[in-house]
This record gives sequence, C-alpha cells and structure tokens, in this order.
Amino acid sequence: MPTPPLWTPTAEDVARARLTDYQRWLARERGLTFASYDALWRWSVTDLDAFWRSIWDYFALDGGAPPGPALTPPGTMPGARWFEGATLNYAERVFAMANAHPALLFRSETTPDQTVSWEALRAAVASVASELRALGVSAGDRVAAYLPNTPHALIAFLATASLGAIWSSCSPDIGAVSVIDRFSQIAPKVLFAIDGYVYNGKPFDRAEVVDALGDALPGLEAVVHVPYLHAPASPATRARLEALGGRRRTLDWTAMAGHTDAALTFTRVPFDHPLWVLYSSGTTGLPKPITQSQGGILLEHLKQCGLHLDLSPGDRFFWFTTTGWMMWNLLIGGLLVGATVVAYDGSPAAAALGGMSALWKLAADTGVTCFGASAAYIAACMKAGYRPTSEYPLPALRCVGSTGSPLPPEGFAWVYDAVKTDVWLASISGGTDVCTAFVGGVPTLPVHAGEIQARCLGADVQAFDEAGQPISDAVGELVLTRPMPSMPVFFWNDPDMRRYRDSYFDVYPGVWRHGDWVRITPRGGAVIYGRSDSTINRQGVRIGTSEIYRAVEAVDGVQDSLIIDLEMLGRPSYLALFVVPQPGIAVDDALREAIRARIRATLSARQLPDDIFEIAEVPRTLNGKKMEVPIKKILLGQPVEKAVSQGSMANPAALDAFTALARRLAR
Repeated sequence: MPTPPLWTPTAEDVARARLTDYQRWLARERGLTFASYDALWRWSVTDLDAFWRSIWDYFALDGGAPPGPALTPPGTMPGARWFEGATLNYAERVFAMANAHPALLFRSETTPDQTVSWEALRAAVASVASELRALGVSAGDRVAAYLPNTPHALIAFLATASLGAIWSSCSPDIGAVSVIDRFSQIAPKVLFAIDGYVYNGKPFDRAEVVDALGDALPGLEAVVHVPYLHAPASPATRARLEALGGRRRTLDWTAMAGHTDAALTFTRVPFDHPLWVLYSSGTTGLPKPITQSQGGILLEHLKQCGLHLDLSPGDRFFWFTTTGWMMWNLLIGGLLVGATVVAYDGSPAAAALGGMSALWKLAADTGVTCFGASAAYIAACMKAGYRPTSEYPLPALRCVGSTGSPLPPEGFAWVYDAVKTDVWLASISGGTDVCTAFVGGVPTLPVHAGEIQARCLGADVQAFDEAGQPISDAVGELVLTRPMPSMPVFFWNDPDMRRYRDSYFDVYPGVWRHGDWVRITPRGGAVIYGRSDSTINRQGVRIGTSEIYRAVEAVDGVQDSLIIDLEMLGRPSYLALFVVPQPGIAVDDALREAIRARIRATLSARQLPDDIFEIAEVPRTLNGKKMEVPIKKILLGQPVEKAVSQGSMANPAALDAFTALARRLAR
C-alpha cells in the first residue's frame, strides 16, 4: 500500500509558484499547455530548442534570444553549441535585478553581521572592477580567489565576471598542495587571498599558504590581500601588506573596494565564453578544471533558482557552503532572480553563535525563506538530538533544501518532525560538472520520504542498465541522453577534449554518464543510491582518490594504500582507508595520526577517513591498477564472483581481507 506524502502543496502554494506562472506564460505566449509536471518535463527534454528559448524569454534576458536555433544542429554530446551569436554578461543580469530588499546578509565567526544593499554591492563591484582593469585584467584572463564565503568573495567574483574574465575559487580550509594543484592549471593573473579565518572559535592564519601559492602559480602578476582575521587598520594587517609587497605586487582590499566614483560597466561576451573554472577530481591525475560558460550558467541558474527553488525578489536564500563547493556558485545565483543571498562563514555548530542552533538561529534572525544544507548536516542535527522547532518557529521558512549525498527517509522525517510540519523539502542531486541539479525540487508536487520529487526541466535523466538501455523502477547508472547548456564547454588545458570525453562519455558514447546509481520511481521521482564509481563524496565535495593517495603515500612508514567511500542511501557516510605499511612497520596509533595530520594539512579535515585498516597488499589488476570499484562493491555486500573477475587480478589472495571486513560491516 503506498505511503502518504509527507507534504502536499496547497492550492494557494501551487497558484503562487513561479513554475505555475511559467506554465501560464507558456500557454499565453506559446500556446502550450500541460496536464502535469511530467508532461511539462517530457516536452522540455524533447524540444530542447523551444524549451531553452522559453527560459531566455520568460526571464526576460536583455535583448531577447537571437535568431536561429537555441541548440545548433546536430546538438550531440560532447560539443553541443548553444545560442550562437548571442552576447551577454552574468554580472549585468545580476544588477538588472536590483530591488529594495538587501542583496546580501552575512554572518560569521570572524566579524560582526553585515547587511549589503544593492547600491553598496554595485559600488564595491565597480571599484574592484576598475582596479582589476587597471591591472590589465580583461576578457579571458583568469582571476583566482583563496577566500571563504564572505562578501569579499561575491564582490570579487562579480567584478571579475563584469570584465568577461574567468573566476576560480578555493576555500581557505584547503591546504597549499591541493590549491596549487588546482590554480596552477589555469595560471591566474590575479589572486585574491584572505589573511585567515575563525572556525569553531579557533583562528587559522593562512599567510604561509598564501606565500606558497604566490611562489607556485605561473604568470601571477598581483595579489590582493583581504584582511578578515585581522582588522584592516591593525598592525598585523600593515605588517602583512609590507611582507607581501616585498615579494610581488600587492593591493589592499580595503583601498581596492573603497572607490566611490567608479562606474560599473559590463563586457558582453559570447554565450559560450567561460564564466568560471570549478574542480572535481577523478581517480588519477590532477583535479579536473571544469570550465562552464557565462550563458550556460546564466540560463541554468535562472531555471534552477526561479522554477525549481521558487525564488523571487523578497525571498531570502541560504545554503551552508564554502567557496570550494558548487553550492556557493548556485547560492549566488539567487541574485539572478532578485532574491537576497544569506551567507555564513564558520562552523555550523560554532559555540559562540549557538552551537547546533547556529544556522537555524541565522535563519530565524534573517527571515530565511529557503534554507539549504548538506544531508550530512541534517544527519548531524539528528544525531545530536537537536530540534530547531523547540527554539525557532521559523514563520518565513517555506523550503528546506538538502544535497551533497543521499538523504535517507529518516532525514525526511526529521525535517517534518523537528523543523516544521508545513514546509517543502527539496532534496536535490546533481554535480559540480554541471553546477546544478539533475533531479530536484518541484514546488507544485508532493514530497515522499526518501525520494527526490522529479527530474529537473531540461535534464533528460535516465537510469541505464549494463547494456545501456533505459530502465524504470530499478537501480541503474544515472545518465543524461540530451545536452544541457551548463555542461562544461571544455576542461582547461584539454585541447583535444580527450580528458573530457573520458570523464563522461567512455561508457556510453554520446551519452553523459555521471557516476551515480539512480532509480526512477513510477511516479517520476528519483532515489539516488550513491556513487557508482570510486570518486569520494564527502559532504557534497567530490575529490579523486589520487589526491588522497598523494597525501597518504608521502607519510613515512606507508608503502601503499587504498581508499574506499561507502556512501550509500540509508547509511552514514563511511570512508575507509587501507594501508600497506613498509616492512617492519605496524599501522599503529602513531602512524594513523601521522596519516590524518597529512591529509588535514594537504587536503582538508573533510577528507579524513573514518577508519584506517592495515592490509598486506592492495588488490590490483594485471596491469597494476588499484581495484577501487570492485572492492567497493564487495564491501557493500556484492558477492565476490559478481564484483570481480579474479582471473584479471595480479593478486587474488588480496581479496580475503576485504571479504572478511564485508561480513563485519553487514552485521
């Protein structure tokens, strides 16, 4: 017997939703009517040209869509070309949505609360853009940022985008080696760098990391010092500016953002001109420098923020994120539809800001209407026994968003029991690779426990079986059979697109394979069952195993290693590290701590394993490749004979340790 939904939108909810307004617009302007969301979705993935042109026109992008097709024939992947001949600018659209509400509300462990008006945001962006222009930054140049989720990051990004330059950011909780691995690939001309930050009451100075970045990045011409841990006029800031100035050209953020007479102008660029470079790691090599376009992101985030998250001027949009996660990029996309962005920097359980109540207090204090966080954060609230409703009624809250990993049914139940009974829970899933969700929230549909509401408009998500055929109500590979505008235009430094093709199209030619297990339910919803490959997903941030191996195998006493992420629906995230010690060495507490310290220093605390096991050898193929995916399948309970062909192994006996562990995990 079907279980009843946890939440059903009222007739008033449906009538006021922007998705309903869009459907009314389609009927009025295009003569198109749809009896259900599913019918609308099917049209959106069947007639891509008409759908994406309608998004351009409905959201009134300046100048209207250019003549000619939205998707240039034949529209195959990779290499689909969109809106050829169109020119636009992301930052120009942002400021076209200025209104009487604040542009940004900000809370931090490091500084007092801030409210930034649209007027103040425009003035700061104009000032920073003028200084970047004076440094010689123009369309196509790269600007990197080692910044937390602060107003500085938003201002610097919009200034960069206004010039047609290309943005890339890393969160300052990431160590120097990992940041260099990312930024060195794109050779930025300018680096915005924070002095430090406070996390859970503890200050972290980043001067040594910034110096290492400056020395390692090829072609870097200037560093912009952003005082945050220390006051702008403090002796520490003055000393740091002097030290930086002795190494390379250095600008002071306070002066850079303080001009009041700068005019903000916008460089319009072609639709496929790069907007930013994000990073997502594979199993080998450096992190993938995923390059997404101004036009593709602009259209996709208008659709996602406007129709799927139901944001409009007057809404207050919060997502707990850092600048190193794509949710920061989606969060600031709220400005594209005129919503107020609510940003937070610090621990989600900062003692000085209320402990486990910190983010919920922020929501109450700022009147957040859409509150987003990772599934891991919701699980942490559950584990702590915390109930926001006992402290904060949250009358303005209409939507709770969850992403980063699968949210189990218990997480859904907690939201309706401990947060608010009358709230729309928008569980979403997508990826850095497209900087959006493939499956997600629909404000006009019911919410069922453990199930994402629907496939997003314009995203032709299917579940494929091993033969590459679509299946229904069964677990298969999540694929997209038609292109989306926010797919990468290329990977940086991948001129023949070989790495791009190998990342998404090596299994099903012409079909995007994302690397997740998914089941499409009979009512059109989706259930994500975790990664189908060996990429690690920690709190929504994906990192390649190669980065873990570089860190672990540099530790004295470690000979070899294997890392397995056992993310799976209904289970806590579990990251297991298997270590082969050097002869005569034991994997004892001291070695375990040395490994954790190395990971924390070179990557971040987010990538720390839950357990470290000693093994005699790493299972390898005949050509020496670590067998990550087969071992993951074994640990998740798949019989050995189905998970791996032992005839293709160099050392079949190495499986014994993992089959024994699988039996323990199953108990």
